[in-house]
Amino acid sequence: MSSRATRGHGLLEPLLARLRARQAEKRLPASLRAGRVLDIGCGSSPYFLAHTYFREKHAIDQLPPAAASAGILWHQLDLNAAPALPFDGGYFAAVTLLAVAEHLDPAALEQLLGEARRVLAPGGRLMLTTPAARADRLLHLLARVRLVSPEEIDEHKYAYTPGLLGWYFGRAGFAMERIAIGHFELGLNLWATADRER
Repeated sequence: MSSRATRGHGLLEPLLARLRARQAEKRLPASLRAGRVLDIGCGSSPYFLAHTYFREKHAIDQLPPAAASAGILWHQLDLNAAPALPFDGGYFAAVTLLAVAEHLDPAALEQLLGEARRVLAPGGRLMLTTPAARADRLLHLLARVRLVSPEEIDEHKYAYTPGLLGWYFGRAGFAMERIAIGHFELGLNLWATADRER
């Protein structure tokens, strides 16, 4: 599999992919690993899926895989155009969206989070990361000097705060007491989890 973490070029992209994957690893409990995971918007080189353990791993992206991805079942979809997941309800133990929410139109994100809840098994967990709203100017500056991928940053459609992410999770049907949100990377990024009720 290609070691390329993202489209375009950015010196920090491989490190950022590892840091996002580390957040997901910390927040996806061992009890879920015997089930299936779906990584939405994983890019053509799904770093997180290639470095995590689940019984079965699924990837969704609008791009085809960059190379053969052993053990990863690939689904090519444009979720901005049609934010529907082609899986039965309750199919996955975990769903991840790592650095994806900012690339979606807000209406598509709302629908996609509802779909993620639908395909989660009871007790399953949705995990996402996204840049914090306060990082937006810094990201554009870093893109200009190619520390992060300009192609990726130019596609950002919206920047989120913890309160707004919580609102979106609530709109998707997650109970507020089952949502957790925090910061990482010096407060420049957000992580968020939402558990489906048992």
